[in-house]
Amino acid sequence: MSLPAIALVGLGGAAGSIARYLLAGWTLATAAPQKFPLGTFAVNVAGCLAAGLLAGLAERHPGWLSPDLRLLLFTGLLGGFTTFSAFGLETAHLLRRGEWLVAAGYAGGSLALGIAAVWIGLRVAGPP
Repeated sequence: MSLPAIALVGLGGAAGSIARYLLAGWTLATAAPQKFPLGTFAVNVAGCLAAGLLAGLAERHPGWLSPDLRLLLFTGLLGGFTTFSAFGLETAHLLRRGEWLVAAGYAGGSLALGIAAVWIGLRVAGPP
């Protein structure tokens, strides 16, 4: 990992985090109050759409995205915006390759173990 690569990821990550904050805030400000976490939901769906569009364009136009631009956009911008987009893209790639069982294990395991890990963290660090 070179310093320029780290800088690209950091720059993209900062922009993605700001975009996440703005979109989630705008979504919550314009929607009627509700129990559903609409801001995070909108960010996750928008991030997956952006990841799919960028990956599709990169497949259709090889060479369009340089390795540096990939770092900036995928790892940095979309990673700062939402890592759910990486999860969605990786799962879609597994499905496109016909690896249904691996995709199901990845998706199910990520969801179940992710929620379990948060629950454990809350129990360990939370009030007695």
